[in-house]
Amino acid sequence: MRRTRVLAAALCAGLLVPGVAVAEPAPTAVEQHAGNQLSSARLVKRLTKAEVVAYLAGYELPTSAVRDGVDLYLLTYRTTGVDGRPTTASALAVLPRTRERTLRTVTWLHGTRVFRGDTASVADNLDRAASVLFAASGYATVAPDYLGLGTGPGRHPYMVTGPTVGATVDALRATRTLAARSGQRLAPGVLVSGFSQGGQASMLVGRELARSPEFGLRAVAGIAGPYDIRGQELPAALDGRLDGIGATLYLGYAITSWNRAYGLYDSPAEAFRAPYDQVVESLFDGDHEELDVVNALPRTPRELFTDEFLARLAHPDGVLASVLEANDDPCDWRPRVPVRLYAGTGDRDVVFANSQSCQDALQARGTRDSEVVNVGEVDHFTSARLALPRVLTWFDALR
Repeated sequence: MRRTRVLAAALCAGLLVPGVAVAEPAPTAVEQHAGNQLSSARLVKRLTKAEVVAYLAGYELPTSAVRDGVDLYLLTYRTTGVDGRPTTASALAVLPRTRERTLRTVTWLHGTRVFRGDTASVADNLDRAASVLFAASGYATVAPDYLGLGTGPGRHPYMVTGPTVGATVDALRATRTLAARSGQRLAPGVLVSGFSQGGQASMLVGRELARSPEFGLRAVAGIAGPYDIRGQELPAALDGRLDGIGATLYLGYAITSWNRAYGLYDSPAEAFRAPYDQVVESLFDGDHEELDVVNALPRTPRELFTDEFLARLAHPDGVLASVLEANDDPCDWRPRVPVRLYAGTGDRDVVFANSQSCQDALQARGTRDSEVVNVGEVDHFTSARLALPRVLTWFDALR
């Protein structure tokens, strides 16, 4: 793997993925585009079955379920920006090289990426490997980059749910068009999975698909997702239970993104200590390599934020409280499909209690088939590697 273990754990995770904007930055417009969203599809790589086996082995992923070779495509597609205006985004679509005409569909949602060049459509990483794993087992697989990452323009609206959900649904539409060009169709009922930030996003995307007849929802498998921000993840970030640099990166990314969307402060100096107030917003512009961002940040949130803003984070008020209240709800719905929440008890990027809280919320709303799957006393990044084959086995069992 090209990342160190520390960076892999720190940068594959996500802290927050809020929902509907309080100071509404843009409409979600998920239902706005029901037709062909695909602008272009470029073949990135073609792998034979034997090459898939060798590729997955390099990521320590199982190869026993590999059935087909795969074709990897970089998709550019139309979607809606944070401001509600038309824009474009990119995604990786991986199609199995099979004679089957109807394909079951998986959408894989990635964790935190601060550098636009680190998403699966343009970089070789675990997200790309996960997509190949599903596709080689017979699934049409799409891994959206979200807005402002990959080849998409602008800055990534990190933790803003509406654009994340909208970009994912439009990526599914683009993949449907791509498959049709080969005479294939996507079967109804999408299987949704994702890691860390993408784990939480999987619950949000699942909620949207469940209430829309266009695609439908078959199951949700979240991995190490921060499902309970106020109750679990934010307190752990502030009291030292999370890895220090990870918590600093997630919070810095979140607060600068939220400020663009909702207006949390008038000047960076209100939230960030000197000298970081002069550089932190530019660090999260999507054009800085992840290692550069990590090296430019202090080691703990207490070194990054002012005492006054730390107090706001500990006891949110005003706009911050409203944003958290409106958006910390990925599990506040009643799935009528099975849900599995995979997590490790040794995770210091997204605490295990997030999954327990999500399970409690789902059961309180009458969900009949949901389960927390403990993958062991392992760290964040390892939990993804261990969970992926279990997710695949489970999806196969739902055929």
